[in-house]
Amino acid sequence: MAEPQSPAALPLYLRVAAALRDDLTQRRIAPGTRLPSERSLVHRFRVNRHTVRNALQLLRDERLVVTERRGTFAAAAAPEAAGPVLAPGLLRFPCGTGTPEASAVTRLAWEPTPTGLAERLGLLPGEPSLVHHHEVPGAAGTPVQEALSRFSRYALAEVPELARFRRPEAWPARPDLRLLYHWMHRAGLRLTRRESIGVGHGPVATTCLTVHRVVSDQHGHVLEVTDIRFAPESASWTYEFTS
Repeated sequence: MAEPQSPAALPLYLRVAAALRDDLTQRRIAPGTRLPSERSLVHRFRVNRHTVRNALQLLRDERLVVTERRGTFAAAAAPEAAGPVLAPGLLRFPCGTGTPEASAVTRLAWEPTPTGLAERLGLLPGEPSLVHHHEVPGAAGTPVQEALSRFSRYALAEVPELARFRRPEAWPARPDLRLLYHWMHRAGLRLTRRESIGVGHGPVATTCLTVHRVVSDQHGHVLEVTDIRFAPESASWTYEFTS
């Protein structure tokens, strides 16, 4: 069976859930089969029982397993219209697992929404929205990577971890939203990510690569719009999906 392969910075219960999810989706644990006991999972992953229980709860939320009096079992059939689940190599917000987080500078703000974007975010023209700024400075002081993300009214209403940022006094000095897509998934949202990749010009480099990302839920509501610019030599762009 697969062992957790996600980066060490990822919380333990997510790494355990990712390894078990891989076993389930690859049918190494067949539908209807009982999962190993909590004690066995504690021994296998070298974690405590609380971590195992949190991982199993996440899999129950995704309807991949069911728990009965006799134990926890792989779901007999895939749930209808469940959509993609998070891959073991969880793609982190905003720029993926290759982002050098130690040097990144992040901040939150309330900023007016551009007229052409307001309606898509469920806002009135000029109405402020929550904005996340992410910048990776280069050796010469010029950013080698920048990302600006705007969140919709729907995202703030549906995702508790985002809703707490409605109050500026709750903003941490260095906001960490790397698990945003997990938060959305845990809130019951099934995500569609549409990304357009191009070439542009800007402060990150004389010529830079650009990514325009729109994330929507299963109802067609736009949750997030992100624009990323980075120097071609500073990062690679890797996609991983599990369905």
